[in-house]
Amino acid sequence: MCIESESNRSRKARPLMKIGIIGAGNIGGNLTRRLSALGHDVSVANSRGPQTLKELAEETGATPVTVEEAARGAEVVVITIPVKAVPSLPSGILDGAADGVAVIDTNNYYPQQRDGRIAEIEDEGLTESRWTERRIGHPVIKAFNGTYAQDILDRPRAAGDPDRIALPVAGDDEAAKAKVRALIDELGFDTVDTGGIDDSWRQQPDTPVYGLRAGTEAVTKALAEASPERPATFRG
Repeated sequence: MCIESESNRSRKARPLMKIGIIGAGNIGGNLTRRLSALGHDVSVANSRGPQTLKELAEETGATPVTVEEAARGAEVVVITIPVKAVPSLPSGILDGAADGVAVIDTNNYYPQQRDGRIAEIEDEGLTESRWTERRIGHPVIKAFNGTYAQDILDRPRAAGDPDRIALPVAGDDEAAKAKVRALIDELGFDTVDTGGIDDSWRQQPDTPVYGLRAGTEAVTKALAEASPERPATFRG
């Protein structure tokens, strides 16, 4: 397992990117707001169609699109929908994305509360994000899954600020992970590398880091203290 801090790294000007967001709930909506405000070219989609995103588009300047169009040309794609909805994503959803696209998975598996029992996760021991990778046919970076949506708007801080909070980030594709960590830094948060997707159980629901508002040292400690056993409240 690799757990390393990216705190105190100097911020540098970064090129603006085309970003597609699939899901316009609390996390997706607030990422649309912040990433648009930072100047990125954001397209946002939901299951109900672009006509239902008119207010968000007018507020942010983001482009409302269909789910099929969300990844077109995107350098980063955020999938932020219920786990049970992932298999319903269109086949080839990422076919039109830019080369080297980084896919962020913000999802959590809530079998009792929302998603129903998924045998591959519970019987085979797949992490939630490994299961998502298999459904979409592309590596993902797990991030924002334990973040309070309002914190995306309210808690950004400059690098080095003692109140800056850190977010755990997991993934196998190191280049994509670096791109996502840089984007999170731009959003105003530090990051801690959880390791690969098979290590992402350390940031799943009910682990010590889940919902933790703390800096890199405390987040690193919480990740190390996690147990791989899925708690009863998060089993189907």
